[in-house]
Amino acid sequence: MSEVPEEAAIEANATRFRVVQVADVVFDFAATTAKLVLREAEGTRREVTIPVALTDATTIFQAWKHELGRRPTNNELTGHILEEVHADVIATRIVKVVSGVYYAELDLMTPRGRRVFDARPSDAIAIALRQTVQAPLLIAEDVLAQG
Repeated sequence: MSEVPEEAAIEANATRFRVVQVADVVFDFAATTAKLVLREAEGTRREVTIPVALTDATTIFQAWKHELGRRPTNNELTGHILEEVHADVIATRIVKVVSGVYYAELDLMTPRGRRVFDARPSDAIAIALRQTVQAPLLIAEDVLAQG
């Protein structure tokens, strides 16, 4: 994971975000693809559908349903590491979409202060869903408006 420069984190704070929730994870095994459906938590309850790989959809679905695998998945392991080093997920933010590719940030509070990391939305969402106290899932207003 690469760290987002501090200037980018400050710029992200100027963007208006909406709270969303996982509404569905749709699997298309024939096409070997999946889609993550996020729904606005308040207001008009708009939705955005994000294409994800089948493996990513599976980990998000398991995190959403609070299911554990026989062995820790990457997001479970990351959650355990964050807990052990006393870092809390403040939020997962989907910040932009460029040419159909969605970009996200994982916002953490650590003993050394706040840190924001660039992440794939599927990874950041799965990690956020695995937290003991679930971190909010946020999406930039302009990304949500694109639907």
